[in-house]
Amino acid sequence: MLTETIELRECRLVIEDGIAEFSHQRPEARNALSSTMRLDYREMLDRVEADRSIRALILTGSQGSFCAGGDVRVMQRMQEEGSVTSEAVRRRVLDFHAWFQRLRDLDIPVIAAVDGPAAGAGFSLALVADFVLASSRATFCMSFARVGLIPDLAALYQLPRIVGLSRAKELVLTARKLGAEEARQLGIVHAIHEPGELEKQAWAFARRFVSGPREAMGLGKCLLNRSFETPYQTMVELEAASQAIAAGTSDFRESIADFFAGRPARYDWDRG
Repeated sequence: MLTETIELRECRLVIEDGIAEFSHQRPEARNALSSTMRLDYREMLDRVEADRSIRALILTGSQGSFCAGGDVRVMQRMQEEGSVTSEAVRRRVLDFHAWFQRLRDLDIPVIAAVDGPAAGAGFSLALVADFVLASSRATFCMSFARVGLIPDLAALYQLPRIVGLSRAKELVLTARKLGAEEARQLGIVHAIHEPGELEKQAWAFARRFVSGPREAMGLGKCLLNRSFETPYQTMVELEAASQAIAAGTSDFRESIADFFAGRPARYDWDRG
């Protein structure tokens, strides 16, 4: 089993056996999302998008914190320098989405392993994952209103699609904290584990996707990401085109051959 570890500026990328783990390594700042960390995200995405052998991506923090959101110290310095202008902030947010949309659109499952706080943009990062695994001490907070801002990194798009419009308004306007269990009840969290077990469980969860049909899962994820705003007839046409692509893959041919030969399915989530 070959493990490749790439030390980036403020993050670490580990690739092993078809799984990539990208971890925030700024524990002294509770893994706040800095401009340097955003560069690390771009570099990680370049690598993951180019490597077809990677079948799942895990996002995680370090030393008891997932991501505390934007770096308030940097915000203060920008205010002191007079660089917080409306146009500068607008460009900054749009620049976020140059890499953030790539993360959302990855054609492999993305798993957020959240230990400790996921606040502000850290909560937004968790929401963009396909599955959130949380530790029992994880907390989630749309903390933007506490500093006079609105949610960014697509939280205003993702959150109501997960929890519903009324509850999304409550979480955004109150900026209150959610514990792991309440987040699970709202559909944000898929499963809860003890802190010492979270990373192990995230890797075990990710490994179950490795034998899956990469093209079919990628196409299915892509269509689901667009389903809320796409008209029915357009979805039907996209479905037909995507099914035609999936039916031409080796995964489909080999799965049919296995069925008629009486062999177990290669991808069987229930069998685990």
